[in-house]
Amino acid sequence: MLGLYTAVLGLLILLSLMGKFFFPYFWLDLENFIGYLAMGYRCHKYMKRTPPITLLEIFLARVKKYSDKPLILYEDEVYSYRDIDRYSNQIARVLKDYVGLKEEDIVAVFLKTTPTYLSLFLGVAKIGCTMACINYNIRLKSLIHVLKSCNAKVLLSTPDLKDAIEDILPILNDEGIRVFYLSDDSPTEGVEPLLKRIKLSSAESVPVSFRANVTPKSTCLYIFTSGTTGLPKAAVISQKKALMGSYLFRLTGVNNKDIVYTPLPLYHSAGFLGLMGSVDMGATCVLRSKFSVSHYWDDCRRYNVTVIQYVGELMRYLCNAPKRDNDRDHKVKKAIGNGMRIEVWKEFLNRFGPIKICEVYGATEGISGFINYVGKVGAVGKSNFFIKKLFNFTFIQYDVDADQPVRDEKGFCIPVPAGQTGLMVVKISNTLPFEGYAGDYGNTERKILRNVLKDGDSYFNTGDLLMEDHEGFIYFHDRVGDTFRWKGENVATTEVEMTLAASDIIEEVNVYGVPVAGHEGKVGMAAIRLKDGCSFDGKKLFIHTKDYLPSYAIPRFIRIKEKLEITGSFKQCKGPLVRDGFNPAIISDPLFFLDDSEKNYIPMTEEIYRSILEKKRKL
Repeated sequence: MLGLYTAVLGLLILLSLMGKFFFPYFWLDLENFIGYLAMGYRCHKYMKRTPPITLLEIFLARVKKYSDKPLILYEDEVYSYRDIDRYSNQIARVLKDYVGLKEEDIVAVFLKTTPTYLSLFLGVAKIGCTMACINYNIRLKSLIHVLKSCNAKVLLSTPDLKDAIEDILPILNDEGIRVFYLSDDSPTEGVEPLLKRIKLSSAESVPVSFRANVTPKSTCLYIFTSGTTGLPKAAVISQKKALMGSYLFRLTGVNNKDIVYTPLPLYHSAGFLGLMGSVDMGATCVLRSKFSVSHYWDDCRRYNVTVIQYVGELMRYLCNAPKRDNDRDHKVKKAIGNGMRIEVWKEFLNRFGPIKICEVYGATEGISGFINYVGKVGAVGKSNFFIKKLFNFTFIQYDVDADQPVRDEKGFCIPVPAGQTGLMVVKISNTLPFEGYAGDYGNTERKILRNVLKDGDSYFNTGDLLMEDHEGFIYFHDRVGDTFRWKGENVATTEVEMTLAASDIIEEVNVYGVPVAGHEGKVGMAAIRLKDGCSFDGKKLFIHTKDYLPSYAIPRFIRIKEKLEITGSFKQCKGPLVRDGFNPAIISDPLFFLDDSEKNYIPMTEEIYRSILEKKRKL
């Protein structure tokens, strides 16, 4: 018997050694796969219930279990699970009984990050309505567009955003969209404050009958994304998808003892689903109204933060900040996010200590994603045998200049081998449905590729070029189409072009992103053709862009051309312009730089160009 035990033990040791040599990530791959299976099983089980167990029901279960535990820490305020529950009950009653909302109505929330955001979501959900998360940076035409596209019945905001509200209030009145401030008083005629009524309403539990018609396919949220073209689009987040999104923290090993720091805006899927991930785990979440480099690590120390959420640009800011003796004096053990460049990744670990980086790849409207559960520097995720069976994705050849996939003589797309960059596409199925966007059906259809590998199939087009190496690590290469990423935001070039074209000096415009060494994403640049007889007025264009665009979408560079090139299919040529960049030494056209201090587009010089590369000028 002892000999048998010895033989079995020897065999296990041999298999383990062979596994490490031939399959070095086998156990991590298996663990990750089991996590995905558990997510799928839990989601299926919860959605099969009548009524289904949604994010709201999970929150209510956490209230029973962690009633007095802090859920949100915000500045000097502490909100327990019970506090948030009771306040959301008060909101729900006012929205139903006073505002008159009915099940399935849409409530748009135009609000900066505060604990109220979560209470609003829960209050809206408790009466069977859907919340639309509106980016508080957008204005005028874009703001009107997003409200109409999701068919909002009510807009909830605060007086600190009154200028944006007052700019469009007459149009909202015409559209029948009612506006309320979450405040005691209103500085705007025609906008009623709701806070006094909320405070006086009952905080007792809201009857389940108020949300009797909720199903797994019911829309839980609308989260707006630039996608690849045009104005912001309302990505449909069903109850099932929202539940799966909240599972990210479980997959990355967060537990109920963790304190999560989320300085990301809650209108983003990352920030909001991160908050809901904390709820799912019974953890505590620290919110901050706006990311601050100078207060970041002080906040982490003050609140004993153990997990941080990030976007790549945020991490770069932290690495560029002046070094301190206490840079490693914190309890952070894990960082979850996306978009961290290799050099920033290395610097971050070297400076702030051995924090596990869980880089994630995905999109708000996407149907699958990746997690870099190994911690390989620079990778946005990892594939493996199991994941490939679970998520039917592939990377296909893509012609960047033609802005379309390459197809063979039979009309099918061509998969690329490991080590080559390709467009990532994911097969749409009953298991992985594409829920699309609210409003214009064309927006949804444009994200679907058909007849990809065989007749009749359909794939979700991520719009991203990625590369999978021979070990299964996946690396982000670039974004295709008419979108680039800057300051952690997707910038839709079509929207910026429409805004610039409205200027009375511009005849034609082509907007694109250009890379700048040491910066995440790409910086906005516009090639313009002036109207006949018009000269360039940098101050006038500065005022125009400030009035109509969020700061991250304003082009930092302007290139004036006599003619803008187009393709044979009448699309604007962006490739050569991107390759030229903003170097005045190689561009003979007039070139201008946005100088915030002078509130003007000023002529681009070699000195300015060098100062940008040397990071002496902020972009």
